[in-house]
Amino acid sequence: MKVMVIGSGGREHVLVWKLAQSAVVEQIFCAPGSDGMSDIAEPVAIEVGDIAGLCSWAMEHAIDLTVVGPEAPLCAGLVDRFRAAGLRVIGPDSIGAQLEGSKSFAKAFMQRYGIPTAESEEFSRLEDALAYLRGRSAPVVVKADGLAAGKGVTVAHTLAEAEAAVRECLETRRFGEAGNKVIIEECLVGQEASLIALVDGEHIVGLLPAQDHKPVGEGDTGPNTGGMGAYAPTPLIDARLMAEIEEQVLRPSLEGIRREGWDYRGFLYAGLMLTERGIRVLEYNCRMGDPEAQVILPALETDLGLLLAACHDRTLDAVDVRWKDAVVVTVVLASGGYPGAYEKGKAITGLEEAASDPDTVVFHAGTMLDQAGEWRTAGGRVLSVTAWGADLPAAQARAYAGAAKIRFEGMHYRKDIGDKALP
Repeated sequence: MKVMVIGSGGREHVLVWKLAQSAVVEQIFCAPGSDGMSDIAEPVAIEVGDIAGLCSWAMEHAIDLTVVGPEAPLCAGLVDRFRAAGLRVIGPDSIGAQLEGSKSFAKAFMQRYGIPTAESEEFSRLEDALAYLRGRSAPVVVKADGLAAGKGVTVAHTLAEAEAAVRECLETRRFGEAGNKVIIEECLVGQEASLIALVDGEHIVGLLPAQDHKPVGEGDTGPNTGGMGAYAPTPLIDARLMAEIEEQVLRPSLEGIRREGWDYRGFLYAGLMLTERGIRVLEYNCRMGDPEAQVILPALETDLGLLLAACHDRTLDAVDVRWKDAVVVTVVLASGGYPGAYEKGKAITGLEEAASDPDTVVFHAGTMLDQAGEWRTAGGRVLSVTAWGADLPAAQARAYAGAAKIRFEGMHYRKDIGDKALP
């Protein structure tokens, strides 16, 4: 197969890295791709938002399968356009993608199909949201309804923080149209986990359970980010709990997708809170997670090319999904100031040394090569240092040993990725 991966970040780097190991993949393109993955995927100079251009290029170059990395083109209808042109593509249609594109849409879906989630209310008028808050007690969670690059969620520990978050959405318009509506929901207490599945419209297959670390600081302090690291598998989800998730979340989600009539052939990500009252779904994403991809895909033994082709062809039930007997940890190295304002163009050193261990890979998320061939920062999340080992401490040690070899001005990373799973 000739495969095209759409996107340019760390998730897309690990996708092309894993697809390059496939026995059925002959050539990989990435649109627009990045310097960090150009050694394994041929870059295509088309941005992810140019759906017509991507579709025309895929037709012209007889691409056999397209894998969509980020959420924005899915919500904008890329899959609809590709399938109308007779192209094979992994992802949901634009309606199914609203499970991620609109939190109110996702909440209504969960309520229709009995999927456990936090109690919530939605508001589009500032006055109504503030009046509702006055009758609540903290903590509460405030979410921008639309896509906000992982930064539209505030866990407010005081009502003043909650009011400020509401005003950011509805008054100062920090998130633009994504903040036209806010969701105010109960603050659930427990451990978070990520369960990503592949859906072919008829079958659903859960992948390795992972745990993301969204806040910027150790101990889950500071503002939320797109993700500062992850590990998999997480012992928080054992066989008993996985059976409950399949019964309460995965199967009802698949049944809902079928009843709604969506053409959903791709990844379905359920962000879970494991509470004393049981499982609660915090959110859906309609694509592979980032940084979860960096720990799930390295642990996959099954050929990813074959697995994704089966997902498109609605034959997931015929694939034996196998996993390595290992734990994988990824640590995100971020630019100074992230998730707020940050500078680009900082020189990066130590990449070769960090990847010298055969059980360590460095995935590029926000990097570029300058004219002299030197690596520079080009984003908020710059690199993901991923390593695996026989157990969690071994994988942590390798990942942090790799991270310690890399340097750039302002670099910061969490020192506690995976600690929640330790005794």
